[in-house]
Amino acid sequence: MKKRPEITAQTRQNLIDSFWLLYCEKRIENITVKEITQKAGYNRGTFYEYFTDIYDVLEQLEASLIPSLDELPQFTIQNQTMGMPLDMLMKLYEKNSKYYSVLLGDNGDPGFASKLKTSIKPILKQELIQYNDLDPIEFDFILEYILSAMIGIMSYWFRNDKKLPAEDLIRLIQDIMTNGVTNRLLK
Repeated sequence: MKKRPEITAQTRQNLIDSFWLLYCEKRIENITVKEITQKAGYNRGTFYEYFTDIYDVLEQLEASLIPSLDELPQFTIQNQTMGMPLDMLMKLYEKNSKYYSVLLGDNGDPGFASKLKTSIKPILKQELIQYNDLDPIEFDFILEYILSAMIGIMSYWFRNDKKLPAEDLIRLIQDIMTNGVTNRLLK
């Protein structure tokens, strides 16, 4: 007898949710299949119907959080000095903040930031390429710098309970990108 798809999807999600609750408390290497299945109310065999191991749960969860190009919020650059899709990243981060704040945090997955940058870079490249005539290799390094800074500051903002209003954060980042850090510090 075949299982109904909605039950199968719910079982898989329950296992992911149980994994996530544990992952928020401790590092992945300290999580066991037994803990996940006990928390979810299933047996080990059920776990292995959906995942090969604990790292597979993390991989599948992260894959669901990495937007494809057509899922990324659209952005436009109002002037050539902006150079960053802050509103796009803010929307993406807000939508997934429950996960991003942990995955990009101190006990999260170090590879997740790289996966996120890899997914965002093509749309950023497509939008910014028209505003410059840089060497493609230099341009790639600049994009890496921009994305690393944006992801880093967004993570820091969430870890610090959004102490700075979102509009002020965006204005600060734009000012730093336009005028540089030194100019900002010596104001």
